[in-house]
Amino acid sequence: MGKSWATSGREGGGAWSVDLHLDAAGTGGRSGVRKRLTDALREAVRGGRLAPGTRLPSSRTLAADLGVARNTVADAYADLVAEGWLTARQGSGTRVASRDVPRPAKAARPPRTSGAPLHNLMPGTPDVTSFPRAEWLKAARRALAAAPDDAFGYGDPRGRVELRAALASYLSRARGVRADPERIVVVPGFMHGLTLLGELLVARGLRRIAVESYGLDLHWDRLDRTGLRTEPLGVDDLGTRTDGLAGHRALLLTPAHQFPMGKPLHPDRRAEAVDWARHVDGLILEDDYDGEFRYDRQPVGALQGLDPERVVYLGTASKSLAPGLRLAWMVLPAALASEVAELKFAAGASNGVLDQLALAEFLTSGAYDRHVRSARLRYRRRRDQLVAAVADAAPEVQVSGIAAGLHAVLRLPPGTEESVVRAASWQRLGLQGLSRFRHPAAAVPPEDGLVVGYGTPADHTWPATLAALCRVLP
Repeated sequence: MGKSWATSGREGGGAWSVDLHLDAAGTGGRSGVRKRLTDALREAVRGGRLAPGTRLPSSRTLAADLGVARNTVADAYADLVAEGWLTARQGSGTRVASRDVPRPAKAARPPRTSGAPLHNLMPGTPDVTSFPRAEWLKAARRALAAAPDDAFGYGDPRGRVELRAALASYLSRARGVRADPERIVVVPGFMHGLTLLGELLVARGLRRIAVESYGLDLHWDRLDRTGLRTEPLGVDDLGTRTDGLAGHRALLLTPAHQFPMGKPLHPDRRAEAVDWARHVDGLILEDDYDGEFRYDRQPVGALQGLDPERVVYLGTASKSLAPGLRLAWMVLPAALASEVAELKFAAGASNGVLDQLALAEFLTSGAYDRHVRSARLRYRRRRDQLVAAVADAAPEVQVSGIAAGLHAVLRLPPGTEESVVRAASWQRLGLQGLSRFRHPAAAVPPEDGLVVGYGTPADHTWPATLAALCRVLP
């Protein structure tokens, strides 16, 4: 067992006090104890606990403290004298040698948290405190009990068949997606799916892809890394303009709820985009990031339903459940499913089997639908409270993009966005301006605004977060 010892006192007029830890009952007999004592003393010198010039206790005193033979201590001292860590002179006793001892580097200071957001309105994240832990645990237990033995092997790179079958049924019912389990590939997050699709397009000779004027730079950067140059399309009251697709053969789109502006793509534009893809043998990448959360009318169906051979549908559990699950999926044209699965396998990426099985059970048992309905009601109440609070605090600020999703756009008076974001930072309010989401090459004029992620805060912090937002509005 480990024995902590400390001696202190005055020997030859010098005070000595230090703690060492020695496993005196370890294996190895006397030689083992001698080695452990030598190592402990050496580390005390190296680490600075025994400073140069410090006088050590006599071998008799230290042996008595440790309950070991005096010769064991004397031998350990002699070893360290020979190594240069200690000095021994008659009449002066044994002391720590006066030498430059390399000190261990100080541990990096943890980042300061005083400036971290106290209130968080960053878009793109649901209220993770509302994750249905009890229901998920039940689903995971049922799934684990029923899982076949082969589920714990490497398996199909497309993902577990149980999840792909459950997704095909759910997406057909809830989002109007024409899905088949054989055409679904499960991936560890939307970004991974986007990477695979970018690599696929580059392998087919493409070097550019059309994107929306407003979106996420993370997506644009990821496509750029695969070798695709992103080129923004125009935008008007009907949404993203499709008349700028000439010369392109690939398009990344958020048709159900444009991110971050919030408008659905007009039906005529949806049809025009699909017609373009058919005409040029092109491909549309449909990002349906929050399709379940529509509040004021029936959900807008997925664009993929218009032509499953020209549209890749991308969905995720990150908004409906939690980003930490790392579960997303692609519904691919029949000609691409195997090729994308091979790319995924070559990349060495896979999802945890247990989470896939749990989500499959969560979907088929109806727990997913119940959770989405509950979350939809909660987020709608927040949205209504946001609209009312902004109207009361800053009547000149317009709130838009609120028919669906977990965020809203607050249109600010010209020239005020930067000052509002700065004021939010001073109040430790996490908030992003609309300009943050504008493509650098976009031809559309910049607008002042805020993208408010009202789905992010926990329920108990929502009132204070909303009040903090109202304080910084112009």
